[in-house]
Amino acid sequence: MICVHGFTGSPYEMHYLGAALARAGATVRGPLLPGHGTSLDDLERTRWQDWAAAVEREVDAMHRRCRRVAVVGQSLGGLLALHLAARRPGLAAVASLAAPLWLGGLSGYVARWLTGPSGGRIHQAVRQRVRMLPKLGGSDVRDRRARAENPGYDGIPVRALGELLDFMQVVHAVLPQIAPPVLVVHARRDHTAPVACAARIAELARARRVRILPRSFHLIAIDVERDLVAAEVSAFLRHHAASQPGEL
Repeated sequence: MICVHGFTGSPYEMHYLGAALARAGATVRGPLLPGHGTSLDDLERTRWQDWAAAVEREVDAMHRRCRRVAVVGQSLGGLLALHLAARRPGLAAVASLAAPLWLGGLSGYVARWLTGPSGGRIHQAVRQRVRMLPKLGGSDVRDRRARAENPGYDGIPVRALGELLDFMQVVHAVLPQIAPPVLVVHARRDHTAPVACAARIAELARARRVRILPRSFHLIAIDVERDLVAAEVSAFLRHHAASQPGEL
C-alpha cells in the first residue's frame, strides 16, 4: 500500500491511516513528494510530472516486494492515485481522499486569477510580483491538535499552484480510463476541494463506493473522523485486494 500526502503537506498527513493499514497486515510506504519537506523554493521548481513520476517509482518498488499493490492518496495524493490508476490497470485498488478537481471559494478564485491567462496591465504587474501566497489559518483541518502538529509548508508558491491546477485538468480527462476499483471519501465541509468533486470523480471513474463525511474539513485522514476514514479504506482493501499479510 502506497499512502500519498497532499500539496504543501508531508507524510504526517497519512501516518495515522498508514499505521492502521499496517496493523491490518498491509505493507505500507508513505513517500515524500518532490519539492516537499525541504523549502518552498524547492516546491516552486517542481512540476506535476515530478510528483507523478515519484509515485510511479514507489509503486514499482512495492511491486518488487508485494504481489498486489494499492494506492491511497489525500488531496493532491488522491489525484496522483487516480492518475496512476489510469496508467496502471493492474493496481489492486485506489482510494481517493478529498481529491480536488477544482478549488472552491476565494482560494479557488485567487488561484485561477494568478495562474490563468494574463489580463490587463494591473493583472500582469501583480503576477510578476507575487511568488508566494500565505496559507492563512494553517491547514484545512477541524481537529486543532492535528492542525497545530501538521508540519506542512505555511505558504504556497504560485508557480507550483499553477502546476496543481494543470494537473487537476489532466486527471479529470483520464478518469474514464481507470480500471481498478475506486473508493472516494470526501468531507461535506471541505473548504479546499468542494464536495461536488467527489460526485464527479465517482461518476467518471465508476467508483465502487463513495463515503461523504459530515464533520471533517479537507485533510480527512488526520481530522476528527480519521477513524472512519481508516475503517473505510481498510474494508475496501479487504474486499477488493489480497487479504494475506504482506501481499498488499
